[in-house]
Amino acid sequence: MCGRFTLTIDPAELQDFIPGLAATQGFTPRYNIAPSQPIAVIANTPERRIDFFIWGLIPSWAKDPEIGNRLINARAETLAEKPSFRNAYKRRRCLILADGFYEWKASPDQGGKTPMYIRLKSKKPFAFAGLWEIWTPPDGSEVRSCTIITTQPNELMKAIHNRMPAILRPEAYAEWLDIHEKSPESLNHWLEPFPAELMEAYPVSRLVNSPNNDTPDCIKPLQTA
Repeated sequence: MCGRFTLTIDPAELQDFIPGLAATQGFTPRYNIAPSQPIAVIANTPERRIDFFIWGLIPSWAKDPEIGNRLINARAETLAEKPSFRNAYKRRRCLILADGFYEWKASPDQGGKTPMYIRLKSKKPFAFAGLWEIWTPPDGSEVRSCTIITTQPNELMKAIHNRMPAILRPEAYAEWLDIHEKSPESLNHWLEPFPAELMEAYPVSRLVNSPNNDTPDCIKPLQTA
């Protein structure tokens, strides 16, 4: 799964990262983004811009928004089958902006799990494949929410966890953000594991275990003896 990630870059850098992206205002660097928080996305709407959706998908038919706490991730292999995701996969896709993510590696010799920080070797931003929905509560307002798609681990991630977020290659962005309905068969190939040779991982402090900690110290390499 993917339960924490980072987005620490200057928004101006995103203008080159996403061609045609509308001008963006500054936002605070985030070093420990957690579920239920607003996260930066680019949805497949006519205007290509950054919005902030709640992390944890609330299907339009949901009676209780708490369902979003269980839908922070969506397995790539079953998107077309699950009622919570199948319509969004066809019609409501998004890029979820990030520049790194965390996963916890079992460390029996250290009495628990060690948080690992994973990013591109280039240290450039990237986009998770995501789905989004609009939920309307009784007061008639709109809640926009999203989920991160996960896939099989690549060689780097296999030593850390049995899943990894689906990181989209830049050449996938145009099709993923197409405003028209798409068949699952036309999209599935984009959800393969990202190349391991382009990624790196290193242990970090357990400071990241608490979402209350959101500072640069979260991504500092762990000092080991």
